[in-house]
Amino acid sequence: IFVIARAFKDGYTVDQIHNLTKIDKWFLAKLQSIIRYEQVLTRNMGTGASVATIPDDVLRAAKRLGFSDKGIGRCTGTTESAVRETRKDRGIVPYIKRIDTVAGEFPASNNYLYVTYNAQEDDPRVDDTSAPASQQEDSGVYMVLGSGAYKIGSSVEFDWCAVSCVRTLRALGHRAIMVNYN
Repeated sequence: IFVIARAFKDGYTVDQIHNLTKIDKWFLAKLQSIIRYEQVLTRNMGTGASVATIPDDVLRAAKRLGFSDKGIGRCTGTTESAVRETRKDRGIVPYIKRIDTVAGEFPASNNYLYVTYNAQEDDPRVDDTSAPASQQEDSGVYMVLGSGAYKIGSSVEFDWCAVSCVRTLRALGHRAIMVNYN
């Protein structure tokens, strides 16, 4: 992928790279747009620029394309923490969205969530509680780390364990969530 990124920087087109690699043009076009935006950030912001000079729309567009705060900092010659602080101060934060597992046939009420900058509002209320109010204690919130993506050799027993842990914590009156890295 780094070779393809270098080829885009050197002026190769999507068609040229497709002919050489047979990678789907849709994926190549997406990668090309990221490379172009990296060049825009570097060229227009200039290294050594103050993070305060990055316009909101430029910062938001970079986040929507998937740039990390560290990546934006690298392109603009500033630090990851400076970009993060500025972004948060300006209200450029991700939104929580619910995965529609029923393709819009009826309202989805699952707890499969993801975080994105490509949204305007959260799907679930951020202050939703996971245990009935009568059972809630002021003992903090627990986060259970899931097993992530399934791989050859792993199975659903890992997710079963994580989900069982969350259910037990909720039954004991604690607020709990499960986070997968995928």
